[in-house]
Amino acid sequence: MTSPITVLDPSFTADSTTPRGRIEVLGPLEPGFDEILSEEALTFIAALHDRFARRRCDRLKARRDRQARFAAGSSPEFLPETKEIREDASWRVAGAGPGLVDRRVEITGPTDRKMTINAMNSGAKVWLADHEDSLSPTWSNMIGGQINLRDAIRREIDFVSPEGKEYRLGEETPTIVFRPRGWHLTEQHLQYTDPKGGRGTVSGSLVDFGLYVFHNAHELIARGSGPYFYLPKLESHLEARLWNEAFTFAEEALGIEHGTIRATVLIETITAAFEMDEILYELRDHCAGLNAGRWDYLFSIIKTFRNRGRDFILPDRNQLTMTVPFMRAYTELLVRTCHRRGAHAIGGMSAFIPNRRDPEITEQAFEKVADDKRREARDGFDGTWVAHPDLVPVARAELDAVLGDRPNQVDRQRDDVEVTAEDLIDLRVEGGSVTNAGIRQNIFVALRYIDSWLRGQGAAAIDNLMEDAATAEISRSQLWQWINQGVITEEGRPVVRERVDYFIDRYAGELSEIEGNRAAEAAEFLKELVLGEEFPDFLTTPAYSRYLK
Repeated sequence: MTSPITVLDPSFTADSTTPRGRIEVLGPLEPGFDEILSEEALTFIAALHDRFARRRCDRLKARRDRQARFAAGSSPEFLPETKEIREDASWRVAGAGPGLVDRRVEITGPTDRKMTINAMNSGAKVWLADHEDSLSPTWSNMIGGQINLRDAIRREIDFVSPEGKEYRLGEETPTIVFRPRGWHLTEQHLQYTDPKGGRGTVSGSLVDFGLYVFHNAHELIARGSGPYFYLPKLESHLEARLWNEAFTFAEEALGIEHGTIRATVLIETITAAFEMDEILYELRDHCAGLNAGRWDYLFSIIKTFRNRGRDFILPDRNQLTMTVPFMRAYTELLVRTCHRRGAHAIGGMSAFIPNRRDPEITEQAFEKVADDKRREARDGFDGTWVAHPDLVPVARAELDAVLGDRPNQVDRQRDDVEVTAEDLIDLRVEGGSVTNAGIRQNIFVALRYIDSWLRGQGAAAIDNLMEDAATAEISRSQLWQWINQGVITEEGRPVVRERVDYFIDRYAGELSEIEGNRAAEAAEFLKELVLGEEFPDFLTTPAYSRYLK
C-alpha cells in the first residue's frame, strides 16, 4: 500500500489560495489514475492555473515577439536593463539541497516502470526523471509516470517483464530530479473551467510540476531529500521568475519551508545563454545550478537564425561537436557563471550508447563518452549526464579523476574565461559542410524518431545513438533551413524539396516493414515539417494535438 497523499496546509483553503476555477479529467481513468488525479490534487492544479496561466501565455507571446525581431535582423544581446545584476558580485544562489551536493554522474530517462527501476539501480548520483524530451506525452505515459515516481520514492515499486524477469530496487538509489514539460506544452486530457463557464487547456508544466510536488514533497523531505526539478527550454529570466513564483506558491500551499524546492535550469536556448546570471538571480532562493543542454541549444540556434542567410547555416550534425568555437564559448560561460554564483554546472549528454550485442560498437561508445566527460570535468563541470546504465562507470571515472574525494568543484572560479556576444553567435565551423550523407541522415533520424514518438516511445536508439525530441528537432530544422536557404552540398547538389521528399518516401517504405510501425503518419508529418513554407516552433506541439490527444 502507498503512503497517504499530501494534505494541504490549512491556509490553502483561505480566500487568497482557493481556486476560482476547476479542473476536469477528460482522459480515461486507467488503474491507479484516480489516486494521482484526486480531488485535492486537481484543486491544487486549478489553483496553479488560476495564478500563473495568463502570465504563462504572456511569456509565450514575448517569445514570438522576440523571434519576430530576430527575423527582422536583430540579434540576442546581454540585456542592458539587467547589467547591475550581472556586475554585482555579492549575490549567490541557494545551492545544493540535501542529496544534491555530489552530482558527478546523472542518468536521464523516461518514467515507465522498468526504466524507473533501472535508473534507480544504475549507480548514478542523480536520476533525471523525465517527462519532457525523452517521454512521448501520451496520457498513459504522463499519469503512469507519476504513479511510478510516487512508488519509487516510497520504495514500493517492482516490475515483472512479459518474460518473467523481476525488477526491484537495490539498497542505494539516486536523488530524483524531475523534469516537467516546458512552458510551451499543454495537457489536453485535462480541462480548466472558469467561474463563468469558459473552458481551456491546462499548462503541461503546471500539471507535471503540480502533481509531482503535491504527492511527493513531504515524503521526499521525510526521506532526507526534497522536491527537485529540472526546468526545460527557458528563453528568458522572466520565465524563470514565473517558475520561482510557482515554487513559492506551492511551498506556502503545502506548508513546507520556503526554499525547500530546488531547481536546475537547462540552458538550451540561445536567448537563455545571454541571461544566465539573470536566470540564477530570479531563482536564487530555489536554484541549485545550470545544465548545458547541448542538443536543444543547437536546435534553438537553427530555429532562431533560420532565415538569416549563409552566415547562420550550420553543417552536418555530426560535425557539430562540443569543441567548435561557439559551443566552447557557451559551455565555458556557463561554468564561469555558475561557479561565480555558488551554483553547480552540469554537463550535457553525449549521444553515443553501448550495444551489448556488439563489443566493437560498445568500445567505441565508451571511448567517445569518456573523451566527452574528460573535457567537461577539466573545464570545471561538477557533474554530467549519461543515458545508459553501462555509461555510469565510464563517466564517473572521468569525474573522479578531477574531483577526487571532493563532491564538486564549485569553488573553482573560471576567471580566465571571457565570452562576448559575438562569440556566442559566431557560428563558423572550420571545415564544416553540408553533405549528401548529412541530408539522408537527418531524414532517417527524424522519420524514425517521429515513428517511435507516435508509438509512445520518446527515447529511441537509432544507429547506436540515443535520439530524443531535441535531436529530432535538429534534424528536421536543418532540413527546413537548408531547403529554404538554397544550400548546395559539398558534392555540388542543391538541397531541394523534391529530393528530400524522395528520401522520406524511401525510408518510410523501409520502416513500414517493421511490425507496429506508424511510418505513413510519420512520413506525412515530417513532410509538413520540412517541406512547408511555415516553420513550426516545436514538432511536438502539433504532433501532440493531432496524434496523442
